[in-house]
Amino acid sequence: MKARKHLFWSFLLIAAFVLLGYFLVREHRPGAKYPFKFGLDLVGGTELVYKADTSKVQDIAGAMESLKGVIERRVNIFGVSEPIIQTESAGVISGNKDERLIVELPGVTDIEQAKTLIGQTPLLEFRLAKPNSAEILKANPQAGLDDLFTPTELTGRYLAKATVEFNQNTQVPLVGLEFNSEGADIFKKITGEHKGEALAIVLDGNVLSAPTIQDEIPNGKAQISGTFTVDQVKSLVNNLNYGALPVPISLSSSQTVGASLGDAALHSGVRAGIIGLIALAIFLILWYRLPGLVASVALVSYIILSLVVFALIPVTLTAAGLAGFILSIGMAVDANVLIFERTKEELKKGRSIREALHEGFSRAWLSIRDSNVSSIITALVLFWLGTAAVKGFALTLGLGVLISMFTAITVSRTFLFAIAPSEDSAFKKFLFSNGFHIK
Repeated sequence: MKARKHLFWSFLLIAAFVLLGYFLVREHRPGAKYPFKFGLDLVGGTELVYKADTSKVQDIAGAMESLKGVIERRVNIFGVSEPIIQTESAGVISGNKDERLIVELPGVTDIEQAKTLIGQTPLLEFRLAKPNSAEILKANPQAGLDDLFTPTELTGRYLAKATVEFNQNTQVPLVGLEFNSEGADIFKKITGEHKGEALAIVLDGNVLSAPTIQDEIPNGKAQISGTFTVDQVKSLVNNLNYGALPVPISLSSSQTVGASLGDAALHSGVRAGIIGLIALAIFLILWYRLPGLVASVALVSYIILSLVVFALIPVTLTAAGLAGFILSIGMAVDANVLIFERTKEELKKGRSIREALHEGFSRAWLSIRDSNVSSIITALVLFWLGTAAVKGFALTLGLGVLISMFTAITVSRTFLFAIAPSEDSAFKKFLFSNGFHIK
């Protein structure tokens, strides 16, 4: 009865993995050559690393997340396929001296074109004039922005939209600003607490206008006036709508990866994985016999399940990430090896095949659990502290360990108990033993 139950679950698992494999082949993203999201190093493109100046920002994490969103909107407007935009924090542990923004543009191999895609999105600030700013400017005509004005919390980070407007009396073009709910509250607080003071509207370090606050403005709306032409206002509005940067950025480094190099790395990695899988399957079958064949089936199931998870999340596969996945294929056999070795020891004690398998799984579980937990902890630490490439390696390794533990305990167990004989013989014990041992 139990054998039939395990046989039923075996067919069910096989059907499930066939369906997953079918999904993997059919569910491609529109226009994608593969159902996966590949990194810059595998498909070619440009990487730009920007240094962010957060010296005047209190909420650094929030500002960097906002900066990331702004650049994503900016890049996506131009239809770049699968841009990868991420931030790296400064700190002793991370090894970075500055807050950094990393922009990867697959398929874009012209650095100047990449810089154009990012563009110099404007830095919009609102600053209060210092009480003695007139005296400071009189004493020092070369006084800088920080000498004359005090920064406020209100920046382009809180901008909801910008529009082209015209002065009703003079028909001079203006830039209308509307802040989001959080920005509107900050604007209301500033205009309410600083009546009679000058509030400068600063764009990229230039004071466009410095109107005097007459009254509290509760609706979160403002205007930028100046000697603008209509075309200048339209251009400024477009740039602000692309995203006013919450912090200034400067290009730190750039590099390009050729498509041929990335394609070669991808095919080399896949070829290495296939050769390794075949060699591993041959070893398992020759050494562990029938359980080795089951382990090979479980290994194929593990690969299918892992690839489906990578496609669904989706995981960005870099060369390092692909290496992590290939490494996890080898590690996926660890649990099966422990189980088979324990089963061999139980067979030596004279137990039946089914009893030996049961004890083998039971006694090997603690070792499997501890080894996999240690690997997962390592992957978590690498993901937390590592750079972009290391994070990809850690993610694929961690997911691989989790999935391999599932396939070893569930798939291998189900298949083995489905084919385990109810009655023993010397030949059957030979099939379920390993190495050169017959019993």
